[in-house]
Amino acid sequence: MAIKQGDTLPDAIFTKIAAEGPEIVDLANKTAGRKVVIFAVPGAFTPTCNSAHVPSFIRTKDQFDAKGVDEIICISVNDPHVMKTWGETTGATEAGITMLADAQSLFTTGIGMEFSAPPVGFFARSKRYAMLVNDGVVTILQEDAPGACDVSAGEGLLASM
Repeated sequence: MAIKQGDTLPDAIFTKIAAEGPEIVDLANKTAGRKVVIFAVPGAFTPTCNSAHVPSFIRTKDQFDAKGVDEIICISVNDPHVMKTWGETTGATEAGITMLADAQSLFTTGIGMEFSAPPVGFFARSKRYAMLVNDGVVTILQEDAPGACDVSAGEGLLASM
């Protein structure tokens, strides 16, 4: 069953590459007592994710800050090295967006947001969505149709806040 507004996020562990090497990130620690935006993409460096979704959160970062958002997190079913490089390449890291790898799709599958498209090599990838999380509880959840980046874009989520 897919996660919905009002649900508490499940316990989840992600990976990122820090200066010292791979680092484990506990989602509960990231969201406890904080207002956090989480957006997910089907894949790093894929066309819409790279040219529309991530740039929309870079453009709107200051507006989220002004609304009291403590952190913006991008999640993708990719390895942490890819996420690090993608964050650097797009400017997301420099903008202050946290890039996290759900390498085994455990979180994505656990919240019912996975899909597969074997012809393009996508297995247990994430649907495109954005959510606002307050103290671990999903207060806004917006999922886009395949190929679209409207309601899950930075501007789309801001319009719902």
